Amino acid sequence: MAPPRLEPVLLAVTSAALVAGGGAWFNGDGDLADLLWSLGTLSAVLPAMGWVLAALRRGRAGVDLIAVLALGGTLAVHEFLAGALIASMLATGRTLETAARRRAYHDLRALLEHTPRSARRRTEAGVAAIPLADVAVGDLLVVGPGETVPVDGRVESAAAVLDESVLTGEPLHVGRARGESVRSGVVNAGGAFDLRATATEQDSTYAGIVRLARQAGAESAPVVRLADRYAAWFLPLSLAVAGTAWLVSGSAIRAVAVLVVATPCPLLLAAPVAVVSGLSRASRVGVVVRDGGALESLGRARTLLLDKTGTLTRGRPRVVDVIAAPGWQPAEVLRLAASLDQYSPHVLARAIVDAAHERKLTLSVPASVTEEPGVGVSGTVEGRRVRVGRFEMPGGGQSWARAVDNRALLDGAAVAWVCADGQVTGAVLLRDALRYDAHRTLRLLRAAGISRLVMLTGDRAEPAREVGAVLGLDEVRAGLGPADKVAAVRAERDHAVTVMVGDGVNDAPALAAADVGVAMGARGATASSEAADIVLTTDRVDRLADAVSIAVRARRIAVQSALGGMVLSLAAMGVAAAGLLPPAAGALLQEGIDVAVILNALRALRVDQTARPALTPDAEALVRRFAAEHVDLQEVLEAVRGAADRLTDGPGPRALAAVEEAYRLLTERLLPHEYAEEHQLYPALAPTLGGPEATATMSRAHVEIERLSRRIAAHLRLAHDAGGLAAGQLDDLRSCLYGLHTVLCLHFTQEEENYFSLAR
Repeated sequence: MAPPRLEPVLLAVTSAALVAGGGAWFNGDGDLADLLWSLGTLSAVLPAMGWVLAALRRGRAGVDLIAVLALGGTLAVHEFLAGALIASMLATGRTLETAARRRAYHDLRALLEHTPRSARRRTEAGVAAIPLADVAVGDLLVVGPGETVPVDGRVESAAAVLDESVLTGEPLHVGRARGESVRSGVVNAGGAFDLRATATEQDSTYAGIVRLARQAGAESAPVVRLADRYAAWFLPLSLAVAGTAWLVSGSAIRAVAVLVVATPCPLLLAAPVAVVSGLSRASRVGVVVRDGGALESLGRARTLLLDKTGTLTRGRPRVVDVIAAPGWQPAEVLRLAASLDQYSPHVLARAIVDAAHERKLTLSVPASVTEEPGVGVSGTVEGRRVRVGRFEMPGGGQSWARAVDNRALLDGAAVAWVCADGQVTGAVLLRDALRYDAHRTLRLLRAAGISRLVMLTGDRAEPAREVGAVLGLDEVRAGLGPADKVAAVRAERDHAVTVMVGDGVNDAPALAAADVGVAMGARGATASSEAADIVLTTDRVDRLADAVSIAVRARRIAVQSALGGMVLSLAAMGVAAAGLLPPAAGALLQEGIDVAVILNALRALRVDQTARPALTPDAEALVRRFAAEHVDLQEVLEAVRGAADRLTDGPGPRALAAVEEAYRLLTERLLPHEYAEEHQLYPALAPTLGGPEATATMSRAHVEIERLSRRIAAHLRLAHDAGGLAAGQLDDLRSCLYGLHTVLCLHFTQEEENYFSLAR
């Protein structure tokens, strides 16, 4: 490989010789012109020979050999202008390749440039700078404005404002509240904050990504595999045509003319430039690819194997419902549970606290907190003795409590019961829910050419089959260990190029066994990231669809550029062999072919507008607003379902009060939200989605929501006129409430998958 700065110098020398020789020829000094052109030719011979030898050392056929023969041939037959043109063409192509490579790896180099070297640790004696290797789990660190977060940790200050663009490619700043996780490598875009280290330097997210980036060299053989395959027949064919033209005509000039137009710049540069450009595009959307060979294989993949937990699902439990006992409200049940769980390290407790923060509930500081592993946590909250967990509790035989257990069994959810002063106040249901972007991702993957989607999971068969049915997967294999996953990957590889996606330590062997291993590196284990060929640095599975689309497009452009250039070269070779194209004219023609195919290859750097709809800034702001409102409106959904459940016990005052509270929340919070979506969000999304018809089904759901709400209002008017709910109203009113709850859940899910997942 030539030194990094050789290409622009060679371009300057060959261009100067070509122009100066042209000037001398126009002035009538042919001897000086030939001298200058021959010097330009000679200046390219040695570098070209160096490229040939470098290719041979790497075990490749060395398609640069045609360029060397063409340069030598022009000197031998005194076609100095043709030699100077070839030299200039070769230098131009190499310079274009270098520029494309430099642009392609700008984002990967940025990872290395942002690597922190030290951290500031807070102790009783003050704040002291320490080497990054000395940071231990549990250390309290200080991250100043503009500094890079040194290790993975949790925010210990009130809030932190972060720039995560180095990892995710997203330019918007992100706010993190106290207790939220922060990945190493992101930049503090706000004031100083305290960080509690949860990992050492070597185990942190950023260190694993940097290790991967250092291995992502595109100048090595994998990037040009495509060119090598085509060179296997193009090189001998070119030499055969040149030799035949010489033998038949007896003219060495014809042979040189054939070699001139056969100079394989399209083969040498177009395919690598397209693949390297694809690497650049991938890095900008938060996808780090180990090398061009991995990108090329991804572009040929037809089978995709996915882990479930952390890949198709969120990888952590999430509150899906809060059910209140008679006389309690779901928001108060959640607030009590979250206040106590603030002091618990349990994963379910963390989810309950996160849900309370999302709903903007004000939490109290608990006292006398104790925790019994596997059972739950107890303590005092606002003078009440509160317990949260899975234990036998008074009143557990009530009908509503039995219904909670039945629902948890049917939904595959965990239950955290909440008791206050010995009385059951409610229950929190938690489940590892599907990612919002999972459906869209799988649709995009199929559109990109993936014909078979298989889920491999160690989870039980029942929840695994439910996920597979919801997502429309071709096959689901449950209850698998690491060895079983490896065997499944190897079996699929016998039929097609196979991609495996996972995020845990147990996925690492399967990632290594696949043709292409993809790790969810944002939260995944270091082992899986290091075993993978591709790492998604942001916690979004839809980036996988982006990566596949980029790979397919880059490979298509690479093949198109290489084959198109060779077809044009072959046609020119036939004309040159017939003696109709002299070497100088052939060099000019080949120059035009080379520039055309390289510029075509550089199209891989551009964004493919068909891959993902691009929201306008205003539309994206609206999407974020309504997505946040969906979280707040979970209380309304819980109230609607809770009111329907209350009607099971009969038309008493409590049932009427529950229905009235649900209707109040509908009119004050939910219906205004739906009205704003209809008149603000949907019109803003219509241009991106292709017109108002794209949101027509969602608008129809709004009509049904309003119809059911009016029907509930009519029942309430009848109840007020009669002094209470009548037995004859129960069936229809319960049907309205359950129906409304179902419509709302489906409607929210559709909006989150189809619209909200478009936001960055």
